[in-house]
Amino acid sequence: MNSDTDATHWDIAELWDDYRPTPLIALPALARHTGVAQVLVKCEGQRPLGNFKALGGMYAGLRALARATGASSLRELETRKRATGTYRLLCASDGNHGLAVAAAAARAGAGASVYLPADVDAGRARRIARLGALVVRVHGTYDDAVDAAQAAALRGDGLLIADTSEDPNDPVVRDVMAGYGLLVDELRAQLHEHGDGRISHAFVQAGVGGLAAAVAQGLHDRLAQPAGLVVVEPEAAACVAHALSQGAPSRIPGDLRTSAEMLSCGLASAPALRVLRDHGAVAIAVDESALVNAAACLHEHGGPRTSSSGAAGLAGLLQATVDDRARSALGLSAASTILLIATEQPRD
Repeated sequence: MNSDTDATHWDIAELWDDYRPTPLIALPALARHTGVAQVLVKCEGQRPLGNFKALGGMYAGLRALARATGASSLRELETRKRATGTYRLLCASDGNHGLAVAAAAARAGAGASVYLPADVDAGRARRIARLGALVVRVHGTYDDAVDAAQAAALRGDGLLIADTSEDPNDPVVRDVMAGYGLLVDELRAQLHEHGDGRISHAFVQAGVGGLAAAVAQGLHDRLAQPAGLVVVEPEAAACVAHALSQGAPSRIPGDLRTSAEMLSCGLASAPALRVLRDHGAVAIAVDESALVNAAACLHEHGGPRTSSSGAAGLAGLLQATVDDRARSALGLSAASTILLIATEQPRD
């Protein structure tokens, strides 16, 4: 899923000298538990930085610095640390995106400021600070942190590396989603190790919708239609479902509090929403008990340890498989092959 923000595309895998795909594993016990033929889980906790955001935030941050300095490649950017040292990357985050942007700045010799909602736990903040970034605490929700980072960028404090935007053509957000495309490229190869290379459904968690959009676009020819891509959100932060129903992003009310902290977002990304609509994605919301139980269920049935955020896709599958109406509407059956993405390691 390449970004077309300029004529030069980078091989995202080159971000890491020791790059290797994260595993895709089959969980037959979980398939039996959910009454489907196969459940496959992509283990993103084994990604550098411990989560899939390493792909999007690092790629977009480095691309922004390359545009600013005139570098045409990652290697050229790395030789220009005297120039990049005058720049600062800015972003809002619930933790993981900020960690990735901080890593991009550290690699290029730039500064970084990461705006975190006040209730993001101290462990996530420390990981960001250890990479040399300035952590700025914002009173309020993730969306308040987004506003604060945008205001800083408008003041000229730095380059905004957002993973969400109200502009469907935002070049930085498109770079973030292009970074997630590496995960999808890996899946396209790995699915052949577990069958005919096709799946019937992908249950993908969403904060602002970027990962789900990357999967929708990159696997559209491997998914059953319609209703093959199912976006799963916490009931308290179901901004993608709201945007799909309204036809455009609009901020949802409430404090967005959820155990799935990485999904605590109140405004869907316009670039992601456009992709999700084009590919007929559907959205379901799950309650807090389902989110908490899903992480334990995944591990008990042979899957990786992860957080409530990381297991939210499974929470959606579990809910759908016990609801006859949802099961029918989504076309789930004993012949279904399900893709889940365990997006992160358990938090500190």
